[in-house]
Amino acid sequence: MGCDMLHDALRFFPGGDRAIEVELGDGMDFSLNFTVHRLVAAVREARIAAIEDLIPELASFQITYDPDRIRYEDLTAEITAIYARIGQGISGSLSSRLITMPVCYFEAETTACIDDYRKTYPDKRPDPDLVAEMNALPDRAALARRHSGTEYWVAALGFWPGLCSLLPLRPGARIFAPKYNPPRTWTPKGAVGIGGALSCIYPDRTPGGYQLIGRCPAPIYDRDQRLPAFRDSLALLKAGDRVRFQPVPAEECARIDAEVAAGTYRHDILEYQIFSVDQYLAWAAQQETRP
Repeated sequence: MGCDMLHDALRFFPGGDRAIEVELGDGMDFSLNFTVHRLVAAVREARIAAIEDLIPELASFQITYDPDRIRYEDLTAEITAIYARIGQGISGSLSSRLITMPVCYFEAETTACIDDYRKTYPDKRPDPDLVAEMNALPDRAALARRHSGTEYWVAALGFWPGLCSLLPLRPGARIFAPKYNPPRTWTPKGAVGIGGALSCIYPDRTPGGYQLIGRCPAPIYDRDQRLPAFRDSLALLKAGDRVRFQPVPAEECARIDAEVAAGTYRHDILEYQIFSVDQYLAWAAQQETRP
């Protein structure tokens, strides 16, 4: 099965003398993003000594390399050869952890953030009501059910350490929303937002533009690496992981906040899972055809 959003050939863009942006296509699509991850995995397996880092993105990936060990032209030729070898077919499997994140929808901190923005821009509708209306949902409860009714594919990380771009895997769970215009100057740490067809979790208190619908008390970024899930990395999530949101009431959210503050919270992570794109695409096609 192919992807209409794929370019006919890889497109390479130099980023100074130590980086290359490799663009595979254009769009926010699971099949395109999976192809990005598949190529990144193949490049890692090739163990090209001059490559220092690989960063998967939605429709592209970035290579950081040592120009004293390989020329730009030679490295792009090697990446092109690897892409030709693995082909553009959307098939195969990848290791994929499943991480369950507690979320309190429409809670006090995100509500305060929205209200603060509306003091300056009073015509801005409260985010949950705007998103529900734009997606033909009757109320906030229906919005929370749809948002939590699917696993999400971690398509990319960026903008801020640990910030994730999440694509819903269940076709019927897709939610669309415009970004703020202008953006907010602040967003609560752990806020859950929707922008375009993506969801995200804000890893820290940062500016932002996604419509806010709740907050995850369990962190996805830990600068001090206090919690067990961050022993090997400041960021919880990796590209190719899956996230499931588990709705919790305000009381449970407060309990988790306290455990995080005490350094005793343990994230719910299934490390051993494999994601089969063939089985997923067959399942998704069945979901699309159901009445």
